[in-house]
Amino acid sequence: MDVVIVDDMQINLALLGRLIEQIGVNQTSSFLVPEEALAFCATQVPDLLIVDYLMPGLDGINFIRKFRALPGREDIPVLMVTASDERAVRLDALEAGANDFLSKPLDRTEFFARTRNMLALRRSQKILADRAVWLAEEVEKATVELKLRDRETIACISSIAEYRDPETGFHTQRMAHYSRLIAEQLGLPLDVRQLLFDAAPMHDVGKIGIPDNILLKPGRLDPAEMDIMKTHSTIGHTMLAGGSSSLMKMAATIAISHHEKFDGSGYPAGLVGDAIPLVGRIVAVADVFDALTSARPYKPAWTVERATQLLRDSAGSHFDPACVDAFLARFDDAMAIMRQLHDPDE
Repeated sequence: MDVVIVDDMQINLALLGRLIEQIGVNQTSSFLVPEEALAFCATQVPDLLIVDYLMPGLDGINFIRKFRALPGREDIPVLMVTASDERAVRLDALEAGANDFLSKPLDRTEFFARTRNMLALRRSQKILADRAVWLAEEVEKATVELKLRDRETIACISSIAEYRDPETGFHTQRMAHYSRLIAEQLGLPLDVRQLLFDAAPMHDVGKIGIPDNILLKPGRLDPAEMDIMKTHSTIGHTMLAGGSSSLMKMAATIAISHHEKFDGSGYPAGLVGDAIPLVGRIVAVADVFDALTSARPYKPAWTVERATQLLRDSAGSHFDPACVDAFLARFDDAMAIMRQLHDPDE
């Protein structure tokens, strides 16, 4: 425990220091000049402050006010030493932040009782603070573990979806990286960008519910088959919407909204413009760009130039123009991702 003593008389400092030592406290800092004591307290957090009332320049009440104004000093026990019995002085001291008083001339028994009480209060504060820190650390550990489990769940379900639709290759990884690039360029917070990155691979998980004769058809789908294929967005949302975590909720939102189009011609709800969740608008750009530049049984891979031109031409109709601009602004980074995560046969 560290005790700070402030008094403009050296004999009082010596007396208070010896009394403090007698209750088992060896760490004391004594000051004759209040301003020096205040500067010290600005860098060191005492466990108990004992301050005289009558001092030249900065008296005890104003000293306490300035002390309490220092960050983290709001709850430090403060004892004021005063020879005044005036009620107004004591009320002012209490309003300034004093916890208790010592009357001059000092009574040893009273001094020991009051200082022990104040130090016991401080010990309790430190124990509670340490416990609060421990609890915060334990909560953080549990939160990290829950997030890890969510990510493992997402990865597992995504793998199942890719197992049924093996043509995707590294598609889900690339579009997740593209999505994060767009979100970063748009200025979204770091935690939102990370959630988007983790949730984006689930965008087409609803394809698990599409019959094989449609999902694995090597050629183009006819209108009736396409209508069935479109149901994968609502299937995916139904699968994911029951989750309570932020990750599962975002994955559900992406699943049902990434096939909406900016002009309202998309599915399943025909949402227009900003009515489409932003994460869905972001994933739409990332998903389509990667699908176009990847080979499929029914089409060869488009060139990067052709795919980017389609993004520009479809901004405002299929895509949110802001998301297209954000993607093109990070185009060099996107190309680096494409090279790093290319499919083995490309």
